[in-house]
Amino acid sequence: MPGSPSELLQLLYLRPGFLLRRAHQLSVGLFEEGCRELGLTPPQYGVLTIVAHAGGCDQATVARALGFDRVTTLRIVRGLQTRGMMAREPSTADGRRVHLTLTDDGAATLARGRELAASVTERLMAPLGGDEREQLQALLRKLCEGLEPQARTKLLPPGC
Repeated sequence: MPGSPSELLQLLYLRPGFLLRRAHQLSVGLFEEGCRELGLTPPQYGVLTIVAHAGGCDQATVARALGFDRVTTLRIVRGLQTRGMMAREPSTADGRRVHLTLTDDGAATLARGRELAASVTERLMAPLGGDEREQLQALLRKLCEGLEPQARTKLLPPGC
């Protein structure tokens, strides 16, 4: 068993969880830099995308579609509402639920965000060649699919 501080540090840096977390940090940093003009974070972009995809939906649907807990979803939705990008109204089908829709500003922000996100994705994947990009995405999908049954918050895309 390695015992020197250098060996222990190297073991830490080579752990898959450490590398995944670091890759996530780099991805978030690139996204926030690339979407600075919109002041948009990856979770906000995700919420806007799900609500637009669903043509409006409730907060629980958004939470499940992104694998977020309800408190996190509520915070993000309220922030988007404060910025005038999202409307929240009691559901006509179930008064206990809140129905979400994009405002015109929210739809415009999402449209611009899609352009910027595509550029961010290119920057994120730039160190990899074409085959490596496909391989990384395939391996990440396989990892997520294989571990999904053990997830604390389940991922359920809208309409499923």
